[in-house]
Amino acid sequence: MRRRRKQDNQHENLERWLLTYADLITLLLAFFIVMYSMSRVDAKRFGKMAEALNGVLKGGTTVLDKPASSAQKGHGLLQIGDLNMIQKQIEQRFSKLGREDVVQTEITERGLVVHIMESALFKVGSATLEPKAKDVLDIVYDQMKGIPNHVRVEGHTDDRPINTALFPSNWELSTARATEVVRYFIDKFNFPPDKLSALGYGEFRPIRPNNSIENRAKNRRVDIVILTMDLSEKEPGSEFYYAGKGDSTKAPQPTPQTNRGQAFSASE
Repeated sequence: MRRRRKQDNQHENLERWLLTYADLITLLLAFFIVMYSMSRVDAKRFGKMAEALNGVLKGGTTVLDKPASSAQKGHGLLQIGDLNMIQKQIEQRFSKLGREDVVQTEITERGLVVHIMESALFKVGSATLEPKAKDVLDIVYDQMKGIPNHVRVEGHTDDRPINTALFPSNWELSTARATEVVRYFIDKFNFPPDKLSALGYGEFRPIRPNNSIENRAKNRRVDIVILTMDLSEKEPGSEFYYAGKGDSTKAPQPTPQTNRGQAFSASE
């Protein structure tokens, strides 16, 4: 009996190492899971967290003290996936009409860019919308109506100089064309003015080299840019604009000329 008990104790002692081994494997598994999760940390969020901790340690204000942005409150700004859907719908509408040659679309880091060729909107050297231009703009508006994102309308020309009484240079021409499109959206569709901006880039943002008739025709265009969520949030706020609505004591009322967007914007 004594010999048998001794053998049983030796057998139990020999298997104790399995417990330690199992604990080690479990710890290693947990370690690699933590390492993997850390490798997936978003750089922006990590930077904000580091800034917040630094502020707490120094006793100052932190990013956590700031009010939540509109995106964090979930106001529904369109993401890239939604912009892709709008892009496909615009392309399908113009394809059915057989006019895909006058409109091109692309998704960039800025958002959805709709390139509209000059020939679909204006006569050469003019900033007055042609009757056929309204059909093109109506289709584009129909696909982007109701969106909360900011929309930039950008005018572009080729490198041929212009010098008229109305347009001393391509700066004035490109900006006037962008403003004309903005006015059309506001006047016809009551598009929120604070969600629109007009920019003129002259000949300095070509998408093709100005070395042929075809390339110059592509450079003469108006771009309608639906900005991404991040860029829309960085646009100047309109609290002052809305504060003046219905209460003349809070903000000066715009003159009819300003309200119709006559002032030209300079290029960035």
